[in-house]
Amino acid sequence: ELLVLTYGALVAQLCKDYEKDEDVNTCLDRMGYGIGVRLIDDFLARSAVRKCRSYSETADMIAQVAFKMYLGVTPSVSCSSAAGNEFSLILDKNPLVDFVEELPAERASLCYCNLLCGVIRGALEMVHLAAEVTFLQDRLKGDAVTEIGITFLRKAED
Repeated sequence: ELLVLTYGALVAQLCKDYEKDEDVNTCLDRMGYGIGVRLIDDFLARSAVRKCRSYSETADMIAQVAFKMYLGVTPSVSCSSAAGNEFSLILDKNPLVDFVEELPAERASLCYCNLLCGVIRGALEMVHLAAEVTFLQDRLKGDAVTEIGITFLRKAED
């Protein structure tokens, strides 16, 4: 709840600190990555989940357990590749944007919730899963839904 209440101020300060949206996006991703690296221990301790056996199970775990536990929402999951390594998390509601109406026109390339991508990427890396995580669609940019894409790159070696 504290994150949801203060997130807008964080992004606003980053926008003042950096001229380019790309720099703000990178900073949000980096901050999220650091959170994800630390959050995975809390997640594993509090959720008592078993080891996932597939990328599909991992994507479902992120949506049904992690998002519910930390953000109070449950995104739907869809697999978008025949190889079974690309998934989309589709959020009907994104609590990080509860107090945001729209992005200013001069910030069109800002990925406001890029922190979430970093959190997911950092947490996955700590359980030895390399992934690329990006926003594919964003309601703040006029899209119909908010969609986060996760592409599992390879299973990292222990």
